[in-house]
Amino acid sequence: MIKSNVAVAAQDKGIYRLITGISIIIPVVVAVLLFMPSKLDLASEWVHFLPHLNAVINFTASLALVAGLIFIKNKKVNYHRMSMSIAFGLGAIFLVSYVIYHASAESTSFGGEGWIRPVYYTLLLSHIILAAIALFPILLAYYYGHTQQLDKHRKIVRYAYPIWLYVTISGVLVYWMISPYYVG
Repeated sequence: MIKSNVAVAAQDKGIYRLITGISIIIPVVVAVLLFMPSKLDLASEWVHFLPHLNAVINFTASLALVAGLIFIKNKKVNYHRMSMSIAFGLGAIFLVSYVIYHASAESTSFGGEGWIRPVYYTLLLSHIILAAIALFPILLAYYYGHTQQLDKHRKIVRYAYPIWLYVTISGVLVYWMISPYYVG
């Protein structure tokens, strides 16, 4: 059964609201967890491996994103969908892991000195800002692709894809640079 344009527009409006809400709530929750004065005692005994896991997740998501681009350029749509769904799922797993870690463990300070310090903080700041911004276009692009609204999907992906790829790669680089300073 084919949905009318009115039904699709109504569904899209509800999805836009949901995506907007999620795109606002998640960065706010993450900010609260990062800056809350004391951490929760839910998983403090075992969370110290999560930054390492998060780096692996980000690296794997980067590979899935690159594979998705290669597949769509070669018109292998089903493989593209699979790769992008894997990247999307990894992003969700990363987010849960990230929230658990930052709810339970103190943030690690970067100990580098000299020229590497401003490099690290520039990379970290760009990563944080783009990660907060990226969620809205990523969710919208995924929705458009899933609902076969391909013109809208292509338009939003022009922005969402490079931001998403940058965030996954820069996340690995930030981890790599701060990993010598992790305790635990």
